Amino acid sequence: MEFANHLNAADLRGSICAIATPFYATGELDLPGFARLLQHQIAGGSSGIVVAGSTGESTALEEHEFVSLLELARQIVTDQAAAGFRLIAGTGLPSTKKTLRLTQLARDCGADAALVVAPAYVRPTAEGLYQHYSYLADLADLPIVLYNVPSRTGCDLLPETVARLAEHPHIIGIKEALPDMARLQALLALQSPQFAVLSGDDPTALAAFELGTAGLISVAANALPRQMSELFALSSTDLPAAQRLNAALAAIFNALALEPNPIPIKWALAELNFCTAELRLPLHILSAPHRAELQKALSAFA
Repeated sequence: MEFANHLNAADLRGSICAIATPFYATGELDLPGFARLLQHQIAGGSSGIVVAGSTGESTALEEHEFVSLLELARQIVTDQAAAGFRLIAGTGLPSTKKTLRLTQLARDCGADAALVVAPAYVRPTAEGLYQHYSYLADLADLPIVLYNVPSRTGCDLLPETVARLAEHPHIIGIKEALPDMARLQALLALQSPQFAVLSGDDPTALAAFELGTAGLISVAANALPRQMSELFALSSTDLPAAQRLNAALAAIFNALALEPNPIPIKWALAELNFCTAELRLPLHILSAPHRAELQKALSAFA
């Protein structure tokens, strides 16, 4: 089956923002804030967004909120005629059947692809992971991007399993968030016109670009979409300039790791007046001792 108007591996390039989900101080979804942040990504040159990923507090969203975010994103991208801007939905859940339902819902809301994180907490075997993703790719009617982040999920999607999955025509890439260049090299051996390898780690993104990854799914791009897009572009056209930019961004990368994502980036977006720093429990606002460091890092790009 070919998917009309959906992504293929060649579309997975550049800096794609793992977009945060803004909330009002009351805890309710802030759709105007989300619209401002999305327009910031389009204007800043991001190649696309991931809606309702881990940065978007996916586990704290109700299904109707997931739908609202995707439908608004599709409307804005369409209205602004942002040709080539990718709309990817985070749909990974510990249950395969629940993941399928959410992925099909994302398809119905106009998503171009689904980013499916390895099932958290349940700790499947390699064969279980293979069967999980194969089932989704067979039935979801939406291109699938694998997502490996062992620090969050408690399981590791190994290159040997990825190699098997990359043969499926509806699995078009992987976001690898393990900051290990040897791992990336093993995955890059699988990269082809049908399967793209994306970095999922801002601090090592330039090194990943130099190895040949197709792009990055970025947290820092929420605040600095232009700089993250430039980092990717310069990596292939002017490496010394890319290295200088990467060095300038290091303070931001470090500050965004002071507490678990998305706590620091939410504080940064509040400082930039996009939305409040509100998170949903059990996540809690950035600790006071870390705020000055993050403010200082942001001020370098004011």
